[in-house]
Amino acid sequence: MQTTPASVARLIDALAELPGIGRKTAARLTFFLLRDQTDLAARLGEALRDLRESTRFCSVCFNITELDPCPICADERRDRETICVVEEPLDVLAIEHAGMYRGTYHVLHGVLAPSEGMFVENLRIGELLARIRNGGVQEVILATNPTSEGDWTASYLTTQLRPLGVRITRLGRGLPVGGDLEYADAVTLTRALEGREEI
Repeated sequence: MQTTPASVARLIDALAELPGIGRKTAARLTFFLLRDQTDLAARLGEALRDLRESTRFCSVCFNITELDPCPICADERRDRETICVVEEPLDVLAIEHAGMYRGTYHVLHGVLAPSEGMFVENLRIGELLARIRNGGVQEVILATNPTSEGDWTASYLTTQLRPLGVRITRLGRGLPVGGDLEYADAVTLTRALEGREEI
């Protein structure tokens, strides 16, 4: 006999699918929402609906945006000769928060990880190469995370970019090995950008 109402069980199941959220945390969040006397559940529902309906990928850099092109790609003050290649949109937020990079971005939406079903065709690598072939790009900063998959992706990109005649750099190793850009502080990211190395 099921003692939990179906609607409660469905929300627990849905929340438990989020990364970093186990079943106990999902249950705590669900019961918090049930007890909440504000309109948090309604606002959360509206925010989730707006997220699905209003966001898209920028047609230039593939960052998440509500406008196309995104505000960074549309900003004429950005240095269009430099592209910083990152794994995920959260990495763009982290670098922008550091406040010193003025170039543009390209979001791969993952890294090469065949064991997880992530191959070249699953990433936005073809679009990156097309951007560079269109001309005007002088430097590509490979800002993949300092993990084995991030390093492998950077190595693959280097072999694809080298024939195109652009300067290829990698973030300096001010970042901890095995860490993610989204968790790095502004000072660490600034030092990593300033200390980037030629490949």
